[in-house]
Amino acid sequence: MSNQAAIVEKIDAMPKGVSLWDDAWMRLKKNKLAMFGLCFLLFMMIVCLLAPLLTPYGYEDQDLRLGASVPSVTHWLGTDTFGRDMLTRILYGGRVSLMVGFIATSVALLIGVTYGAIAGYAGGRIDALMMRLVDIIYALPFMIFIVLLMVVFGRNLLLLFLAIGAVEWLVMARIVRGQIQNLKQQEFVEAAISLGLSSGAIIRKHLIPNALGPIIVYTTLTIPNVMLLEAFLSFLGLGIQPPQSSWGLLISYGVESMEEYPWLLIFPGLALTLTLFALNFLGDGLRDALDPKASRD
Repeated sequence: MSNQAAIVEKIDAMPKGVSLWDDAWMRLKKNKLAMFGLCFLLFMMIVCLLAPLLTPYGYEDQDLRLGASVPSVTHWLGTDTFGRDMLTRILYGGRVSLMVGFIATSVALLIGVTYGAIAGYAGGRIDALMMRLVDIIYALPFMIFIVLLMVVFGRNLLLLFLAIGAVEWLVMARIVRGQIQNLKQQEFVEAAISLGLSSGAIIRKHLIPNALGPIIVYTTLTIPNVMLLEAFLSFLGLGIQPPQSSWGLLISYGVESMEEYPWLLIFPGLALTLTLFALNFLGDGLRDALDPKASRD
């Protein structure tokens, strides 16, 4: 019994293993820019969500007598040409911009991961056919495709999410396909095949979970691309329609009067710029934290 007790004590004294995700989180916490990006992004999401509680004005409330006024105690970021509080409109516009970024990216993620995983696992002619289709779609002018969708089906917020997501999945599909092609040669996939698991179960339970690192990194880098695309569409008048607002729409209004009322451009532009920087910092930090080579150093 004494020998067994000594063995147990030695086992308990051995250092505990650290999982990949725990190790990645520790690496991420050491990256100050990535943590700044994460904290700023959470801050923006919270203040935009709590906009009705943080400001006494509605995003559509007008005071034509006030007009465009400079920042003051009552209106911290000033008002626009219709007398609408800019802080309120930026917070409500942030809701739309962030929602477009996350939902459209989720659509692209769902399509791209599924398509790329099937192509990479199937291989052969199926893979060649599926990826040639991706090449054909990739050659199409995306902006014209989105504009046509908005013109034919109307300017609908849900359609905007789907339209942007439907053109952002192609790169994700290529990334996932490459990861799956490397992973399917591993021993654990051969073991799963020998156990009689179906192709769908192998892809869903074994291959995609092991490819989550690159997927997560590219997702954080896709969100700012989607937000920029929405801002560009709103700038052209094809995105969010008044009285709703988004950062892109506010920037569009600010450009029209930037010489006379510069704060109408500076504040929404600053909100969009800082959010995009935060997302890129977070994406770069996740890429470094999830790098298998870095984790072995």
